[in-house]
Amino acid sequence: MTDQARTGAWLLQETQLASATLSIDLKVLQDNWRLLAGQCGTAECAATVKCDGYGLGIAPVAQALAAAGCKTFFVALPSEGLALRAILPRADIYVLDGLFADAGQAYVDHNLRPLLSSLEEIQHWRRLCQMAGRPLEAGLHVDTGINRLGLSAGDITVLTADPDVFSTMSVCLVVSHLACGSVPGSATNRLQLDTFNTLRSALPQAPASIANSPGSFLGEAFCLDLIRPGIALYGGNPFDARPNPMSAVAHIYAPILQVREIAAGETVGYGDAWRARRKTRIAILGIGYGDGYPRSLGSPGRDSPSQVMIGGGFAPVIGHVSMDMIVVDVTDIGDEFCTRGVRAEIMGDNVTVDEIAAWAGTIPYEILTGLGSRFARLYSCLDSV
Repeated sequence: MTDQARTGAWLLQETQLASATLSIDLKVLQDNWRLLAGQCGTAECAATVKCDGYGLGIAPVAQALAAAGCKTFFVALPSEGLALRAILPRADIYVLDGLFADAGQAYVDHNLRPLLSSLEEIQHWRRLCQMAGRPLEAGLHVDTGINRLGLSAGDITVLTADPDVFSTMSVCLVVSHLACGSVPGSATNRLQLDTFNTLRSALPQAPASIANSPGSFLGEAFCLDLIRPGIALYGGNPFDARPNPMSAVAHIYAPILQVREIAAGETVGYGDAWRARRKTRIAILGIGYGDGYPRSLGSPGRDSPSQVMIGGGFAPVIGHVSMDMIVVDVTDIGDEFCTRGVRAEIMGDNVTVDEIAAWAGTIPYEILTGLGSRFARLYSCLDSV
């Protein structure tokens, strides 16, 4: 049997033995990156692949993006940096959460670039440079108003008082982070950009970056030298109240386990959560909160807006979401589509990650990064990356 045949057989078995499937279109991922790279002028388009590639798998995601032309990657943790370094030995890798106190040598050994965000981290990196006997590359993280990690204006004043503070290191990037990038009209965006440009002028000359996914669409002034999109790469809408310019990367399908009819007045799920107003045909699907389908998508005591697509029609979720299954009302779906084994679209082109997030009262980031390990994960374009 050929390797390709073995792979095909394994994927078929995995799909048969799992319940829900998570299909990840790596070509669409690449297309999303190219769209972002094409609209940011001369700025470099990097990629943020933290939290296991936003829940979709850091190895296939990073390989696909590198094949598309991406050279710079951002992770949150040094452990993620080490995993990525094993996948992409020549990539530039930045650690967004900075220099961890007890992990400095790992950064040096694996050529990871911390985004230094405090005076203590800068001094720690200086000592590592001295121990290594050479300048080590790092970025500087400047806080411009989001008040999370980052050097303050006061910190930068302290740094400028010591002309030798950066003499033993190589500062290769200066970054900040937008608090309201998803709201293009927010005055905070321009205020942060102006503050950033002022503060970085006192730091070593280096490429600059302030644009995350939504910031990448705010114009050339915000793109600066490098953009670092995250959620937009994976198909999430970077804006709060604009049409989504990106395409869906992740598609979730779950099988119908059983179809049955219940009479008016009967209930569905734990706690009599939903009561039928009419004779109702229901389908039980093999997906639940154990897979990362939020329990808040259920309909306790009311009709939920949450829905799935079966046979080209939308079926509302009824009753509580269980660990392993959900129930949907398929009374208005054709009989030919409502049989055991038919797969419903849980998330994809027709039921978007943004809609699911809105129904659940959360954001698409949380939906994607919360996807569980029980899915049969199927990746497209494996031969091309």
